Amino acid sequence: MRKEDCYLLGKITRRHGLAGNVILKLDTDQPELYNKLESIFVEINGLLVPFFIERSAWSKNDALNLAFKNSSEALVDQSLGKSVYLPLATLPKLTGKQFYYHEIIGFDILDENGKECGVIRSVNDQTAQNYFVTNLDGKEVVIPIIKDWILEVDREERFIKMQLPEGLIDVFLVSSKKDE
Repeated sequence: MRKEDCYLLGKITRRHGLAGNVILKLDTDQPELYNKLESIFVEINGLLVPFFIERSAWSKNDALNLAFKNSSEALVDQSLGKSVYLPLATLPKLTGKQFYYHEIIGFDILDENGKECGVIRSVNDQTAQNYFVTNLDGKEVVIPIIKDWILEVDREERFIKMQLPEGLIDVFLVSSKKDE
């Protein structure tokens, strides 16, 4: 399994008890989707190593207490502090105005009139306000991801139509003209 074919599920944060269990802190808005995990991939030394789950129970709202099948103390130790992944194919399909960040890279952002506001190059989800980083005529434009601004997500035509505040795009285009 290659890392680019997977998504980050969370991180193994610590041991739990003396029986070799670990706590998996989930990085998701929908932890209930992961009630019945059979296996996970743990990134160890740059490789995704499969771990098969014998038992799991909720530790907190977003943390699972996991017991691995056929695991040794050494293997449990190696998993501590490591990122956990699942294959992209296991993600439930989203519809309507919902989307996964990885699936919309390369989509066009259009305003409510259909005017192009850039092509999504990346999504920054490392700050309190997540945002699209787009490229419009060679200029970097940052567009906040605000649910109420999203009017339509068209997966076939690969665009997201948004109701953007007047002048938002101009701020990036005008400020870059001053730099020239």
